Amino acid sequence: MDFFSGITLIGGLTFFLFGMNVMSGSLEKMAGGKLEDMLHRLTANPFLSLFLGAAITIAVQSSSATTVMLVGLVNSGILQFSQTVNVIFGANIGTTFTAWITSLSGIQTDVLWLQMLKPKNFSPILAFVGILLIMFSKKDRKKSIGTAFVGFAVLMYGMEMMSSAVSPLADMPEFQSLLMQFSNPLVGVLIGTLFTAVIQSSAATIAILQAFSMTGIVTWGMAIPIVMGLNIGTCATSLISCIGTTTKAKRVAVLHISIKIVGTILCLAGFEALNAAFRWSFVTAYVTPWNIALIHTIFNLLTTALLMPFSGKLVALTERLVKEKKEEKKQEDIMMLDDLLLRSPSVAVAEAYNVSKRMCAQAFLILQDSISLFHHYDVEVAARVMEAEDSLDRYEDKLSTYLVKLSSQALSSQDSQIASKILHAIGDFERLGDHAVNLLKVAKELHDKNIRFSPAAEKEVAVLTRALEEILLITTQAYESNDVAMATQVEPLEQVIDRLTAEIKDNHVRRLQRGTCTIEGGFILSDLLNNYERISDHCSNVAVAIIEVEHNSFDTHKYLNGVKYGNSNFNEIYDEYNRKYAL
Repeated sequence: MDFFSGITLIGGLTFFLFGMNVMSGSLEKMAGGKLEDMLHRLTANPFLSLFLGAAITIAVQSSSATTVMLVGLVNSGILQFSQTVNVIFGANIGTTFTAWITSLSGIQTDVLWLQMLKPKNFSPILAFVGILLIMFSKKDRKKSIGTAFVGFAVLMYGMEMMSSAVSPLADMPEFQSLLMQFSNPLVGVLIGTLFTAVIQSSAATIAILQAFSMTGIVTWGMAIPIVMGLNIGTCATSLISCIGTTTKAKRVAVLHISIKIVGTILCLAGFEALNAAFRWSFVTAYVTPWNIALIHTIFNLLTTALLMPFSGKLVALTERLVKEKKEEKKQEDIMMLDDLLLRSPSVAVAEAYNVSKRMCAQAFLILQDSISLFHHYDVEVAARVMEAEDSLDRYEDKLSTYLVKLSSQALSSQDSQIASKILHAIGDFERLGDHAVNLLKVAKELHDKNIRFSPAAEKEVAVLTRALEEILLITTQAYESNDVAMATQVEPLEQVIDRLTAEIKDNHVRRLQRGTCTIEGGFILSDLLNNYERISDHCSNVAVAIIEVEHNSFDTHKYLNGVKYGNSNFNEIYDEYNRKYAL
């Protein structure tokens, strides 16, 4: 093996890591919000959590990505730390899938159809199909499939480069004597751990080991400790990702490496003890790529079988190792989107949408509280409104900043649409909070000055209030469920509210002329009506965002002109609300 073989080995590793990154990114992009939905379905059923962890890891082809995802979700307060333990067990099993794919490189046969199973034979076909999908397909999903195909082909090309680079090592006595050092299991574990920690990919370490195995110089006794070591080394990614996070997030990373270390100690000690007792002959036999994939799978299955019954004790041990800081307890109720989720853009978008839905619900509740103050002014409710309005400001600031960061990520068209909808809606939710405070001030003025509207005005305001409460309810439900049909009902009702406010203002002028209303009461009524009208306008903006996202457009004026003029469905809904809220 010469200098250029070393360069080829490094190049092969580079291609492998790049291909893995491209493939896993495209697979995750195809999965979209489904990954986040799967994580939210975590229940007390440990086997369901195990299955979800394995499924997600197979989908993104990276246990490190799954663990980092968990760190981010726990740091955000979306998941509880105790919910993650069985998902981590599943991720450890799911990550073995990659080793089985790369083990196909070791197929040795003259049968044509079996030869086609070798990645170096079928990956060029996948690459060709992939590039056609990327160049000629208009659908984002097909482009992602094409990118995943090309990524896989690059990955396997890197695998072949590594295999060809290390093949001369089989004839080098110096290298064979070096390998003898790996007969010490502790050395094997250490090498596997350090190498994987440096390149932060257990799949790449497995691939390199499989490439070495094809030279016929790696024994079972050497491979088993190295595979165990690389399982520990893969935890480096999650350990790095937890820097600067909350205690609960740090516990996820510590739990991950604890499982690997305890599993390695138990399995390695058991293997060495049984080998000492029975002197297994296969230990000195040479392994194949398929054998290495088998070792990887058996180790993770055994670790899961041995430790899963004690998952509660592992959680308790981790909580004892990583103790919670007192100052963090005060922040538990504050929902904070974590930058770690940006590594999984589809999950980040889904969580941003969930946070925006909570913001929407809070805006609805704060307005309900403000409206209730007109019937019975309560100092505690007023304080709650002010506090909630501050919370809405923080929501908008956090979400807008997060969406700017998300805009630099590679998003699917669906995720881009969701991000656009959030960006258009959160400003309106924040303004609804401002109007809630304005209504609070109106209610306080009525209470402090002991002013009452005339009976006729109170009756008219009651009708308008019911219409406003309905438009708020429809808007909230439409946004939370992304219901386009429900969103189309908002604009007709907004037009009815505009008609009602104009009519009430005209009636007030007539009552003022007759002397049945006071000028001071009129100023307060005008403030009330203006805020009601603006609230309905913001509801209309949110509804338009929901509808226009489906058409991949945000031409609000064009949409509103289209529904108001000559639209029979709009007119029908408008007439229905007009009758319902007639003065």
